[in-house]
Amino acid sequence: MTDKPRLILVLGDQLTDTLAGLRAADPARDIIVMAEVMAESTAVPHHPQKIALVLTAMRKFARHLSQHGYTVAYSRLGDPETGPSLPAEILRRAADYGSDRLFVTTPGDWRLLQALEAIPLNVSMLPDDRFLCPPEAFTAWVAERKQLRMEWFYRDMRRRTGLLMEGDQPIGGQWNFDPENRKAAKPDLLRPKPLRFAPDAETEAVLGLVETHFSKHFGKLRPFHWPTDRDQALQALDHFITHSLPRFGDEQDAMLTDDPFLSHSLLSPCINLGLLSPLEVCKRAEAEYHAGRAPLNAVEGFIRQIIGWREYVRGIWALNGPDYPTWNALDHTAALPAVYWGGKTKMACVKAAVAQTRDLAYAHHIQRLMITGNFALLAGIDPAFVHEWYLAVYIDAFEWVEAPNTLGMSQFSCGGQLGSKPYVSSGAYIDRMSDYCGNCVYKVKDRTGPDACPFNLLYWQFLDRHRDRFAKNPRMAQMYRTWDKMAESHRDTVLREADQLLSALHSGAPI
Repeated sequence: MTDKPRLILVLGDQLTDTLAGLRAADPARDIIVMAEVMAESTAVPHHPQKIALVLTAMRKFARHLSQHGYTVAYSRLGDPETGPSLPAEILRRAADYGSDRLFVTTPGDWRLLQALEAIPLNVSMLPDDRFLCPPEAFTAWVAERKQLRMEWFYRDMRRRTGLLMEGDQPIGGQWNFDPENRKAAKPDLLRPKPLRFAPDAETEAVLGLVETHFSKHFGKLRPFHWPTDRDQALQALDHFITHSLPRFGDEQDAMLTDDPFLSHSLLSPCINLGLLSPLEVCKRAEAEYHAGRAPLNAVEGFIRQIIGWREYVRGIWALNGPDYPTWNALDHTAALPAVYWGGKTKMACVKAAVAQTRDLAYAHHIQRLMITGNFALLAGIDPAFVHEWYLAVYIDAFEWVEAPNTLGMSQFSCGGQLGSKPYVSSGAYIDRMSDYCGNCVYKVKDRTGPDACPFNLLYWQFLDRHRDRFAKNPRMAQMYRTWDKMAESHRDTVLREADQLLSALHSGAPI
């Protein structure tokens, strides 16, 4: 038994008292290592608000640990002694404290995981058991199935957790109320807004640091109103549960130009950083249903996003390994258009989604999937570029959750592992679920011509381009029958105008 102190690394998205690494720590002997390093802020050009959130939350959590008896070696960005990377900082702390052993709770980023495993110390990699489905359990679940579908996984997770269950059966007699959760929304001045937090002195100090070092990153830093510690996260949870959860189901897929939040929780950054646990959030929502304060479709839809989809994509990420971001089943190779970085566009929906992303570091799942993701897929953008963009611009984006959502669900780069069909649509879906089309230069009902919605042209071209792959897909067969029934001259016009549109887009011209 050595008397040397051990280093316990706590990462910026591991801000949880019950973290495996902290449970393994001996406060009387061990050193908690936390470090703000340039390499983690610039591995992709993260949104300034995301950098500010992570750094502020780290500083507050470090203080919390110190107040509870831990010795914390904390390195701040910009301090002259702080190294450029986490491995460099860990080796510096190992020399400072005479330590040769490092405990790490498994990170959710393959690049970082491999870098930490390669550190020339005795490294113990502990499982991140904040998730409800361990990777080995997910692997075993996969081995028993010919096809992977989130719905079946979700039902098993309901049984495992007991959430919204009566014995072995779902409350309400059905597992999924998704058909009730696809309603359009209307502007409503009385719709509750998410709880926002004025920056305190510590947050302001970090905002100044971010302004100094990351002013060229895409995105506005201010106003900044995100919860940055456990107490604020709990307040945000209380506010959502009380005021917005009852409407969440009805509005979860809707989009409004002047209401970016609708009835969404905005809790994903808190959960992904570790300030809230997924199970406590789900139990709070379930209690609202049992108390008669929130309808079943809202509560079920919210819980499904967490114990269903969130856990599922983490399992997919762990299952597929570090090469996952290189998958490209559709062989798309185009560069990411300038519109994604704020370039000019006449498309009202894309303009709104990108502007909201720039200003808030936030867009809800349908804006990501059916606006920016849909357009990238239809336009044949290389999924690696799309992956890097999503990872960079959203405040809740960490590789384990972002990569499967972007590469698997949005861009179909895994060839059907995550979904049985690509998530593509014409402008009709966007018109039905939003108010974007009413103020657009393009006409959503025009199929061809100078005013035709680009989504209409590109949708049919996508289907034609990938006919060999998708024509026999049962979920897409009807669309091919519709395409085949169109006059040949009309099809030729659609394909010609779509090609012209893509040529303009990829040459840098705004469309």
